[in-house]
Amino acid sequence: MRRLFWLAMGVTIGALVVRKLSRTAEKLTPGSMLGSLAESLRDLADAIGDFGADIRAAASEREAELRAGTGLDAPLPAVGEVRLPIRHGSHSAEN
Repeated sequence: MRRLFWLAMGVTIGALVVRKLSRTAEKLTPGSMLGSLAESLRDLADAIGDFGADIRAAASEREAELRAGTGLDAPLPAVGEVRLPIRHGSHSAEN
């Protein structure tokens, strides 16, 4: 009975080891490695695309903040409403 138990245990462990080695060998085939590489490159391209989208969104938001802060989006005054500042003092070139 004892020998039968150890024989069954050995067969089970052997089968598990063979399955694990077969899976590992299958992952190391050129076709499988190319598939894994292609998937990794797709993931990298997606990550780069997401990063670029985040940067564009942040830049757009910052540009809107700067435009609002500087008044660049304010409407231009009409021709008759423009007033130039008057300078006081004797800073003329005629002296």
